[in-house]
Amino acid sequence: MKLWGLLLLGSISLAACQKEPPPAPVAPETAARIGTVTITEADIQAATDLLDAKDQQFAQNPIGKQNLIQILTREKLIEQDARATGLDKSEEFEQLLAGKKEELDRIYEQFATEALERLWYEQKSKEFTPSEKEIKAYFDQYPYEMTIKQIILDNAQTADQMLRALKSSPGRWNEVSRQYNIAPQSLRTLTFMPGEYLDNLEVVAANSSVGKVQGFFKTAQGFHIIMKTNEKRLSFQEAKPRIEQILKHRKLDQLLDALKLDYEVVIYDKNE
Repeated sequence: MKLWGLLLLGSISLAACQKEPPPAPVAPETAARIGTVTITEADIQAATDLLDAKDQQFAQNPIGKQNLIQILTREKLIEQDARATGLDKSEEFEQLLAGKKEELDRIYEQFATEALERLWYEQKSKEFTPSEKEIKAYFDQYPYEMTIKQIILDNAQTADQMLRALKSSPGRWNEVSRQYNIAPQSLRTLTFMPGEYLDNLEVVAANSSVGKVQGFFKTAQGFHIIMKTNEKRLSFQEAKPRIEQILKHRKLDQLLDALKLDYEVVIYDKNE
């Protein structure tokens, strides 16, 4: 009986093998198959591109690549079973997708805006580039840079009190700055040519003597008290690249001011 059973099993198996169609040929670019889903060399490369530099290097050797294929296979296997059990139709899954879509839509819109802005700048760059004559004329008028210290305060009353205190006792500058200055460290000491910072502040600084306290005046940053600590004449070669940037920004501002009229820009100040 055992012999017959083995022979019968063998014949059935052989018949089954003879009736089943041969497996479909595997495309050379296919690295793994999970049911009807395949992992291709392109999938592996895409996954490799997302890795950091060290892991990318590891994924280039045979062992690293096999590890990556195992990870991708595991992910596809979980995905297949999740879909088979209906998780892809669940409310929670739909909410997750909707949230991610909103996030990606925002990223896409931001990218589109930045891309248009970059292309616009590239197109207009020739219009913004000043001539050598314009640069020289600017240098003839403003051949120097100034260094100032500043204290920015958040209200006019305190600014008035501190200005009075500093004018009578300039040596208290560091004490007042530590206690009241809301300016970030990067703005507490500045060196600039005329045109590189705030217009009204530059005018005050240009007309001040070194070591003299001046203020207070208001900008979008707050209420400023300044002290000029140095003024230095520049050579044309030192000043030229800075003047070029100043004039580029001025031409850009002029164009944007004209565009505001064309497009009827209105900004509503809710604090008024």
